[in-house]
Amino acid sequence: MAIDYEFISSAAVSSELRRMRSRRPLVQCITNDVVQEITANVLLAAGMSPAMVPAPEEAAEFARGAADALLCNVGTPSEENSRGMVLAAESMNRAGKPWTLDPVGAGGTKWRDDLVSRLIDLHPTVIRGNGSEILACAGFEHSYKGVDSLDSSASALDAAKALAVRSRGVVCVSGEYDFTTDGKTVLATRGGSVMATLVVGTGCSLSALTAGFAAGAENVLVSTAACCQFVKFASEAAARASKGPGSFHDEYLDALYEITPESLARS
Repeated sequence: MAIDYEFISSAAVSSELRRMRSRRPLVQCITNDVVQEITANVLLAAGMSPAMVPAPEEAAEFARGAADALLCNVGTPSEENSRGMVLAAESMNRAGKPWTLDPVGAGGTKWRDDLVSRLIDLHPTVIRGNGSEILACAGFEHSYKGVDSLDSSASALDAAKALAVRSRGVVCVSGEYDFTTDGKTVLATRGGSVMATLVVGTGCSLSALTAGFAAGAENVLVSTAACCQFVKFASEAAARASKGPGSFHDEYLDALYEITPESLARS
């Protein structure tokens, strides 16, 4: 299958990282129970500030006020946190601030799919998922093993384009290559390490990072692709320094912290 795309430039990745770190966005996270700690640590290491504020009683107020960006991750959905997501997303929309949807396990159950569909209809700034999740969100055939994708990012690109049109935002489908699209233009990133798939939360925390990169971005398509490339470089560095998944976890946080705009510009 021929895919029309271009790779994001090192200069763009460097520029977006510098912009993000100068802003140090506060990312409100309504995320799944399994990945709370790594998500917070990844945001801190990369140069952002995390805030776990899922309760519907305060989620909208926090989104309207303190938050620069929002993550809605449906990995362990409940009636309570789903209400928090909807209220916070509506609040971000009214405030004109960006939010990211991570449709973990989309296509798995009707209740989850109804929640994901409702959130998509609120027009996320970014939707970030693996191949199977993006295919499911767009109503295409897909395959899972648990919540792990059995569909490549390339096979989900048409679905990503269709989903971007529906959501009126940017869709990022992750895999060996990450493809980011607004429905017309496609930016690609490559690299990374398979070791990242052996540590819980690397994908979920990537979605939190894309939310932060979108804060104040002139072009969310570029900021999202830049975020993905930054993360791929970090996972490569972590894999070189680690012995296995346990040490990769720590090395990954260090790499996110140590990578500079200057080093990215030379890559």
